Amino acid sequence: MHGNEQVFIEGISPFLGGYYVALAAMNFVAGYWLWRCRKATLQAIFWFFVGLGYVGYLAPMALSADPHWVPSMPQVIRDTVNLALGGSTGAVVYSVGLLVLLVGLFLLRRFFVQGPVAWALLNLSLLALGLSMTDYNFYTIAAKPDNVPIVGLVFLLGFFTWLATARAVENDARTARGEAVLEYEEKETVLVWPDLVYTELICMIALTAFLLVWGIALQAPLEEPASSVKTPNPSKAPWYFLGLQEMLVYFDPWMAGVVMPSLIIVGLMAIPYLDFNPKGSGYFTIVERKFSYLTFQFGFLFLWVTLIVLGTFLRGPNWNIFGPYEFWDVHKVEALNNVDLSQYFWISGMNMALPKAPPGSGGFVQFLYILQREWLGIVMILAYLVLLPPLLATTVFRKFFLKMGFLRFMVMSNLLLIMMLLPIKMVLRWTVNLKYIISIPEYFLNF
Repeated sequence: MHGNEQVFIEGISPFLGGYYVALAAMNFVAGYWLWRCRKATLQAIFWFFVGLGYVGYLAPMALSADPHWVPSMPQVIRDTVNLALGGSTGAVVYSVGLLVLLVGLFLLRRFFVQGPVAWALLNLSLLALGLSMTDYNFYTIAAKPDNVPIVGLVFLLGFFTWLATARAVENDARTARGEAVLEYEEKETVLVWPDLVYTELICMIALTAFLLVWGIALQAPLEEPASSVKTPNPSKAPWYFLGLQEMLVYFDPWMAGVVMPSLIIVGLMAIPYLDFNPKGSGYFTIVERKFSYLTFQFGFLFLWVTLIVLGTFLRGPNWNIFGPYEFWDVHKVEALNNVDLSQYFWISGMNMALPKAPPGSGGFVQFLYILQREWLGIVMILAYLVLLPPLLATTVFRKFFLKMGFLRFMVMSNLLLIMMLLPIKMVLRWTVNLKYIISIPEYFLNF
């Protein structure tokens, strides 16, 4: 085992050395910019010493290729993370933890959008990534050619989310002071030729060069020819479909693969017709469009991006949850006793067998028995989609109802309620192992 670890460390050592040198250069540039452009001497000195720590300590230790000297994530942290995120409760801890994190980032957004705070968080996340790369299990997942772009996309998503939030916070502060927003003050006109065309040409050349280097340095993730007798374990969709694949854990394939994506498209198309707020057009803001902002961030970051990350880095063989530092053991099997709502009602609650039509019954009689079997789930779904919107219109969303009118409000409320079905089904699966609220396999209708 020690020999295998030595070979792995020797192979990863040059990359880690260059990685820490790059982090040092990043902080040196930041320090120089702070000193020269912002006149923030103390901050510049601090980040300069951080860069020295990268290049003077971490980089040489990583290049030593000695398992005892190469900086790595402490074992106690790895064990704690694996214990929290691995196993049957891993998805619960992961989802609830990220939701709490997003709520905290929103409530404390004025603190986190500050430049020094954001730069410190970036350094900590990049440092944690470097320290984790010495763990073989983490490395085989994060450095997989399929997953390397996703790691980069996570950082890019964090950067652009921070940038948009920072401008929104600044605009909200300026609006509160009665000043014009940044977009209006920075408004300037440029010519398509030559300004825009030259900029696009330079970007195209730079991106082409980057892709060439990427294609040479990173091996294409090509596998053996497909075979019906030998499928990958786990068998994963492309990263942009992993959110849908993760939804299959909680929904019927018809719902997760067809109905829900179609409703997402319909919802996006309906936004211009449902939006009644004239503010926030052409500039970033949160206070003036708080409902729209929270709805988008919850739907995009929590119900989509987090599912992609979960499916990429935590879903292992047999679609079980594994910790990021845990070995993907194909023999790990966790029995899930998923139960339909009708089974809870008739078998557990009434201590009776599920209603079943007598042999030889006609189609109409079979349909009546199905309604009898699934009546509770049907009533609950109808109450959720039909009765709840009017209730919301007279209570929590009364202002929205008065401004939007009946038709627009009903469309918006039903789209929101359908979106909320995903976290509701996730909670029901985690707490009571509920599989389907309505289970009608006779007509391929499971909900």
